[in-house]
Amino acid sequence: MTQPYEPTVLYEDNHILVVLKEQNLASCADESGDENLLDLLKEYLRVRYEKKGNVFLGLVHRLDRPTGGVMVFAKTSKAAARLSAQMREGDFDKKYLAVLVGSPAEKSGRLTNWLKKNPVNNTVYLSTAGTDGAKLAVLDYRVLEEKGGLSFVDIKLHTGRSHQIRVQTAGISHPVYGDMRYGGERAKKGKLALWAYSLAFTHPVTKERMRFMAEPPKDEIPWKIFDVSGAVKCE
Repeated sequence: MTQPYEPTVLYEDNHILVVLKEQNLASCADESGDENLLDLLKEYLRVRYEKKGNVFLGLVHRLDRPTGGVMVFAKTSKAAARLSAQMREGDFDKKYLAVLVGSPAEKSGRLTNWLKKNPVNNTVYLSTAGTDGAKLAVLDYRVLEEKGGLSFVDIKLHTGRSHQIRVQTAGISHPVYGDMRYGGERAKKGKLALWAYSLAFTHPVTKERMRFMAEPPKDEIPWKIFDVSGAVKCE
């Protein structure tokens, strides 16, 4: 008999559930049919609270399968609607840590691109304004440390496009460590070094501004090369 799933819960009340998504776990069900966090959390809530029948849990945002970090889920339809509205209005503050291959010439800056997704192979490409289906993608980055041909970078997302960070950093020839899909020969082999370390939003009911933070796996390569704890504490 398999053990029931025990998530790393950062916060829970009657309205929201904030958890840590481990890497290489899908955020929600997809055509692969693989295990996914949304279904695991529904089962966790069903067992914990001895609920009968289906458990409601609203998916507010996603993280790519190989990306780990902080996620918030809605436990009621009202909370889901309000959090989704915040996402659309840009009230979510999403920050990531990444290890990039090489050293960007500019140590801080903004990347603005148009991205288009090919749903057939689930790959996102740099595109141009006006292209059918292309969406604007904007992020700010800041290099925190540089060691061993790698850069430890803080990234703030202004838009939430699929594979956005991975495509935009590869677009300036500094792909995320471990990203063979977008980095090609320049990428280093290993687990993707991209982590959603900080998530802030307004509570859908109390209206309190909340922020949740979590360190990436600092004992793993390449994170262990850098001052991961210092970067998160400085937030």
